[in-house]
Amino acid sequence: METEGKVIKCRAAVAWEPGKPLSIEEVEVAPPKAHEVRIKIAASGVCHTDWTFLHEAGKKMDPQPFPVVLGHEGAGVVESIGPGVTRVSKGDKVIPLVVAQCGQCERCLSPKTNLCTKNWVQLQQCVLADGTSRITCRNQQVYQFIGISTFSEYTVVPEDSVTKIHPDAPLDKVCLLGCGVTTGYGAAVNTGKVEAGSTCAVFGLGAVGLAAIMGCKAAGASRIIAVDINPDKSEIAKTFGATEFVNPKDHSKPIQEVLRELTKGGVDFSIECVGNVDVMRAAMEACTPAGGVCVMVGWTQKGELSLVSQDILLGKTLKGSYFGGWKSADGVSKLVQDYMSGRLMLDEFVTHPLTLDQVNQAFDLMITGKSIRSVLKM
Repeated sequence: METEGKVIKCRAAVAWEPGKPLSIEEVEVAPPKAHEVRIKIAASGVCHTDWTFLHEAGKKMDPQPFPVVLGHEGAGVVESIGPGVTRVSKGDKVIPLVVAQCGQCERCLSPKTNLCTKNWVQLQQCVLADGTSRITCRNQQVYQFIGISTFSEYTVVPEDSVTKIHPDAPLDKVCLLGCGVTTGYGAAVNTGKVEAGSTCAVFGLGAVGLAAIMGCKAAGASRIIAVDINPDKSEIAKTFGATEFVNPKDHSKPIQEVLRELTKGGVDFSIECVGNVDVMRAAMEACTPAGGVCVMVGWTQKGELSLVSQDILLGKTLKGSYFGGWKSADGVSKLVQDYMSGRLMLDEFVTHPLTLDQVNQAFDLMITGKSIRSVLKM
């Protein structure tokens, strides 16, 4: 391509400081360095974690670096590659990954975890392997959220943080596999290991929670109880496989008591997709003591969770799930294939196709519960 080896000027949504709307700016994206890939982003989902980073920095999250280009749920086409890149080639359709998969570190070689250590510290600090970003704006460095930044028309990511996907995959749909759908679905089928014939409860019916419901259904659960304070989510949840809907606001008792009564003792599996420690405790207490499994998915960095020790002593299990437990590059490419063969729902998650200029509107739709996923087309 004619842009190879050159700085690319393009548009991006820049967060200049915490709590303020994003600003559409012209940015400069440098060529990729060794083992890096520059991607022309075609579409990006707008995830709650982006909003949390923007509005909870220094509150429920540690202080974060600004200015930053957010976005981590994207898909695009490889524009150019740096020296030493072997996994992808120019022109490949790809999805950037919030968790790397180097295939060589101790964790990648272990079947117990998907938390690759390659560049982990740097990516959490919103820089690439050399400690810098490839994006600048107004003559200053702009940080890259989790080393990705899909709210930009072009971005540069490490080779280990990208996976090649099917050339016919629709990028405005499979972008959702960059975070939300993969996370929720995997929490059920990988982390929780939901069993056929079981009873499940899913707390929080955003994209992650609805994907968890989809995972419970795929695993063969016979009863899937969707829990949310938004009554509009009832029919939506049933589209993804829920058998029942419970609104905590409709009951005078704590939701965990309601669920234990409904199930005569507690659910076999509960999946928390809110990121609230009170909901996490409720999800744990909703489980049956006879081997019940609670999976925490909702992101919260500094929340302190208190539990009743007897819950653990009597046989309940509490698990955490990050990116659904998938080995990222392998798992995402497989899920793309599942979608294209009709085994995985994606189109139904996209309620608001928008443009990059409407990114702040996408945040408003999400926070007010009016959208499942907004997808920004670049």
